[in-house]
Parts: sequence; structure tokens; C-alpha cells
Amino acid sequence: MDVAVRLDRNGILAGQIYRQLRDAVLDGRLRPDEALPSSRDLAEQLQVSRNTVTTAYERLVAEGYLTGRPGSGTFVNALPLAEPTAPVLPSGPLTPRAVWPSIPVPPDFGDAPEFDFRVGAPDTRLFPYAAWRRLLGNQFRPTAVGTGMPVEPAGHFRLRTLIARHLGTARSIRANPQDVLMTCGVQQALDLVGRVLLEPGATAAIENPGYEPAKLVWEAQGARVTGVPVDEEGLIVDALPANARLVYVTPSHQYPTGVALSLRRRVELLAWARRHDAAIVEDDYDSEFRYTRQQLEPLHSLDRSGRVLYVGSFSKVLLPTLRLGFLIHPPSLRHALHAAKFVTDWHTSLPLQAAMADFLEQGMFTRHLRRVRRVYRQRHERIAAALAGPLSAYLRVVPSAAGLHLSAMVRGATAADALVRARAAGVVVASFPEIAAAAPDPPGVIFGYGMIDAHRIDEGMARLHHCLATG
Repeated sequence: MDVAVRLDRNGILAGQIYRQLRDAVLDGRLRPDEALPSSRDLAEQLQVSRNTVTTAYERLVAEGYLTGRPGSGTFVNALPLAEPTAPVLPSGPLTPRAVWPSIPVPPDFGDAPEFDFRVGAPDTRLFPYAAWRRLLGNQFRPTAVGTGMPVEPAGHFRLRTLIARHLGTARSIRANPQDVLMTCGVQQALDLVGRVLLEPGATAAIENPGYEPAKLVWEAQGARVTGVPVDEEGLIVDALPANARLVYVTPSHQYPTGVALSLRRRVELLAWARRHDAAIVEDDYDSEFRYTRQQLEPLHSLDRSGRVLYVGSFSKVLLPTLRLGFLIHPPSLRHALHAAKFVTDWHTSLPLQAAMADFLEQGMFTRHLRRVRRVYRQRHERIAAALAGPLSAYLRVVPSAAGLHLSAMVRGATAADALVRARAAGVVVASFPEIAAAAPDPPGVIFGYGMIDAHRIDEGMARLHHCLATG
């Protein structure tokens, strides 16, 4: 491997090389069995004689730091050293803007618990890995890479065309490919919208309880974010602040309660946005999973004045780690959003977009969606049945016919202690305060079923019931 050695040209050069390589071994920068450059290559790199490097290497071999393997090279020895410690660096005088210390950094999901009802991810075991590897591999052929130059910020045009077509047939959304902007997931779409529409100090409204990352991204941009209550019909439009510049909603499957925004409220919200010259951000994060024939039209398809920005993602259907999403925007915002995407990261990974285009065009997306929808429907029904049984004495289920989670409101006293005991029993269920921007009273709990097998649900719900009953 390459190593960095700096010579000051004063004193014995072989000694300087020896000390720097020895220190790199001792502090763990050079790890056991790693190969060092040949003496000829390192001498050429440092512009010294080969004998100088050979002298340093021979001393390190003699002292046991390195070992020479004839015909193979020089390697780092495995020494019984203490675990390397991180270098101590100066803290520095630089400080971030005042907003950043208050914004949390999410942890990774970690190991799966025995009964995993966490929300936010699909079942990665259902992903068509072999087909995806083939499609992605095709994008790393010279004919596919082409010149290797960046594309326009909006992204791969064929993928944008296919997304517009898919949304037109599956969700009755009218969109031109020119109005589709590819993003690195929903969070970047929200960031771009805030950059384009929110002046510092402007007001944005989100559902309460609601999707906390939306709140955080706009607060980080200097906006004032106001929570608006939700009832059994969804967002209460009459409670919106008159000065809101934009409103963020999850109308198909409200996050986290799971209620759907009624048609009456949808019409009211669109009328409110026209009166107050505001934008609406519609996050349709898991609407692909609907378990009844009845579907409510998206806000975007009801909009006749160009005020709705539709945000979607492939995270729930495929893999969250793909970080591939899209934004359907009014033509009036096209240039500003493309410019914002350009200054943010230029464009989303092109090979990934091209593979996704093939995945859609060859019908794999539709086949995969039908398959996983059957799996998730079964899990949805098992959880709903459990909540209608003995657990109904402690939890009131919120009716929902879509998505990858079911929610329930706690009856009586808080279930916080019971959830702690459930975790100790291997059952992980989140409460609204843990995953939402705000929490209602009484509090709620949320049952994700993207990561738990159907045959594990009954036992997990039984253990949760025991924890609630013994509280």
C-alpha cells in the first residue's frame, strides 16, 4: 500500500524513514499483513537512493516490525499491541451555526431484535438481488458509461419518463418527464424544496404528530416550523397558520398515525393554499402498499393551480440504502430546483438511475411490487387481528389500509414502562415521541411490519400484551 513519509533533508534520511514507518505500525495506521511499497518504489517516491530505504527496512525487519517474504515483498508483522487509539487532534476555534447542536444525528438500526416491529424499512430479504446485480453490472460497461461526463441535474431522462408514466397509470398523476427531478431519497427532495421556497424566518407547517426529518431540514435552513394537529380525517386545515409558506403532508398514509386525509380535507387544503399563496409538499412515501381496492386520489392529481410538489421514493419498495427518490414539481419551479440540485450534488448516481430505468422498463418493478404487497398484506392482517384481541384493552388501533405500519393509541396511563419491559423481552415497538416530530395526548405506538416475518408476529404481540398486563 502507499505510505506517506516526509523527509526534512536534515540528518540521517534512513533514520527518518525508519521512525515514521515504526510509528505507523505502532499506532495502527499500518496493519498486520499489509504490504509496503518495494524499496525501489519508495526510493523513487522519496527521491532518495534505494540503499537508504533498504537500510530502514532492514532495521524494521530486524526489530520485528516488518517481515520480508522472498518473491512477495515486505509486510507488517502481527504484533501483540494494544488497540490503536484515535489521534488527539486540536478541537479548533470553529463553531457551527446555533441551530446545528440541537439537530440529532440518527443512529444506525443495529442488530435486529427477536421481534422486530421497528418502522422505516422494508424486508431486505425480498429484494431481487440477482436481477439488480445484472442490471447494475450492465451500467459499468464502456458502452454504458460513455464519456463519463455528468448529466443534467434533473437526472436520467429515460428514468424520469418511466416514472412519469408509472405515476400516471398507478396514481393518476399527470406529469411530464421535464417535471420529474431525481433525488438522493425523500430527505434531499425536502431539502431542495426548502432551499427554493423558504426564506430565512419563513413559516413551514407540518403535521403533528409528523415526520421529524422534514421539521429538522427546514429548521436547519432557518425556517420556523409549526405543528398542525391531525384527527381521524388527517390534517386539520382550519388550524394552519395563515403565514405558512408551505405545508408538508402525508395524505395517503399519515405518518405516524396511519390515517388517510379525507377527500373533504384534500379539497379544503388545496383551496387554503390558493388563498394564502402557499405550496403543498405531498409525501407519498409508502402508498404503493394499499390493501383495499378503494384509493383516494393524490393531492397532486386534484391540484389545478400548480401548488403541489409530489415527493416519492423507491426506499420502501426496494432498499432504503439505494437512496433513490424523485420530486414532481410545477414547471414554474423547474429552473430553481434544477439549480438547487446542481449546487447540492450536481446529480444523483447515474449508473443507479439507469439500472432503475431498466428495472421499470422490463416490468421487474411491477412484478416485485405485486409479490411484496402480498407478503406485507399478510403481516398487516396479523397485526390488526392481534390488536383487535386481548391487546384492545390497552391499545386502540387506528384504522389503516396502506403502508408498512399500523398505529395504536394507548388507553389510560402511558405505556412507556411497558415498552421498556417489552424491549427486555425482545420486542421492539416504538412510541410516537421516539419517531415523530411531536406526540399527541394520549400517546401512540407504531407497529412496523417491514422487517418481521408473519409467523413471528403472534408471539411478539403476546409478549407485548404480557408486558402491558403486568404493568
